[in-house]
Amino acid sequence: MNGPIGLHGGGEYVAGDEPYLDALLRAAVAASMLRAVAGLDFSGAPDDLDPVDADVSGHAMGTAPTDAPIRIAIVPTAAARGQPDRVAATGRDAFERRARAGGLRVTVEVARIVDAASADDPRAADRLAEADLIHLPGGDPDIIPAVLRGSRAMAAIESARRRGAVIAGASAGAMALAEWTWTPDGGIRGLNFATGLVVVPHYDDVRRMRWQQSLDELAPGGIGYLGLDERTGVISIADGAAGSDWLVAGPGAAYWFARGAAEPIVGRHGEVVRLSS
Repeated sequence: MNGPIGLHGGGEYVAGDEPYLDALLRAAVAASMLRAVAGLDFSGAPDDLDPVDADVSGHAMGTAPTDAPIRIAIVPTAAARGQPDRVAATGRDAFERRARAGGLRVTVEVARIVDAASADDPRAADRLAEADLIHLPGGDPDIIPAVLRGSRAMAAIESARRRGAVIAGASAGAMALAEWTWTPDGGIRGLNFATGLVVVPHYDDVRRMRWQQSLDELAPGGIGYLGLDERTGVISIADGAAGSDWLVAGPGAAYWFARGAAEPIVGRHGEVVRLSS
């Protein structure tokens, strides 16, 4: 079974982002439980077991009933032109802090993938393949598709998701997980973990701009637009494909514009938004 997809509007790891980080950790707990039960073989997992809604009652923040820690891998690819190590360290601190607050045991590692060579590093790929949560923070939107597509790291991410791991991105990371994204040089294909949509991060800053008209000129037909406020995101329920339900978490809102829609469907913390075309 495929694990959930997380899409976030940016401002990751900062004060106020705790609700979304906690939601990701809850989803990762479920992935860890599935991994423990299935022994890394998810072929026997029930088809209707949803990693977001898995029963974790009786445990702090849904602590997995196993001594093994939740495995988190941070992938600072989008920050390759900036300070990827600093971004990764900030992410590690944030996840460890929220895990302590929720009574969870976590192991946070960095898959330092910043170019084609590191994307084919078997050690980085192993970290990704074994993770319960893979998180891609923000940076430049063109780097992730260019570096990851066709790489050993990409194969490991796909393998992790097939066994139930959470694949999540913030800002440029979220943009790259969608079917289509845009760069300073124009629109490009994303990694297509979330089909049928383009992510518009930092939506609280851009909502008064004519962004949709500009994106319509770049994106192919049939694409909808998901605007996400900073420190706010969505986590897919039922495979993260177009038409599925997405749980909103964070202090802002999610805004879904189906193709050609003039007004969005708006979801806020704890609500579920259906991203139908």
